[in-house]
Amino acid sequence: MLKNHQFHLVDPSPWPMIISFIILNYTSFSILFFNTKKTVPMIVNLILIAWVMFIWWRDVHRESTFQGLHTFSVMSSMKYGMMLFITSEILFFMSFFWSFFHHSLSPTHEMGMLWPPFNIESFNPLNIPLMNTIILLSSGVSVTWAHVCMCSNNYKETNKSLLITISLGIYFSFLQFYEYSSSSFSISDSVYGSTFFVTTGFHGIHVLIGTLFLIHALTRMKNLHFSSTHHLEMELAIWYWHFVDVVWLFLYITIYWWGK
Repeated sequence: MLKNHQFHLVDPSPWPMIISFIILNYTSFSILFFNTKKTVPMIVNLILIAWVMFIWWRDVHRESTFQGLHTFSVMSSMKYGMMLFITSEILFFMSFFWSFFHHSLSPTHEMGMLWPPFNIESFNPLNIPLMNTIILLSSGVSVTWAHVCMCSNNYKETNKSLLITISLGIYFSFLQFYEYSSSSFSISDSVYGSTFFVTTGFHGIHVLIGTLFLIHALTRMKNLHFSSTHHLEMELAIWYWHFVDVVWLFLYITIYWWGK
């Protein structure tokens, strides 16, 4: 068939159907977990999801890096897709901030007409939260520098900057876990505990995903899959990391500082 366009017609792949069935099983076993506390089926399905994603991404890398099927038009479409994904993530977090402001601006009698509610000892925003803010802002600077170096063909400096960013992301997750372990309240302690742990918890998950995203980009860079003009995965990972940074700034200002 003649090819009179710059777009990639994807070959038939079994992975979307397979991962759909695995995710269906995962949701079913999640319901089973809430009733029977059996974790083995959930863990097995998580491993299967990770395995299928690895195989699927391997095929995508083969198409883009070795077969040259990801033209600039294809990469432009992928960038638009990432923009839409980040927009959906913004709306996702907006629902949690909406819940926080709804309850904090008009506390009910059940909460003692106070915010934070009575007997809730909130975190000091000048301790671990401030440290995490500095860490994420620093990681934003280092990952931006990595992108600048990549566009300048300075691969050695790109490698260093990505390693610094990944290290800062891991350190942030460690401090977040330490903060949770030292908390005097839990997710079931009033609406404050629910909004706090759900919002910061989902952000923490996004930090972990972003860290894995950057690790994968670093691995591909070491395998010489990127160039100064063709490093789409790294660029999208940087976009995602900046999104995580901005969400944390809103989270720190509203929940940690203003909410206290």
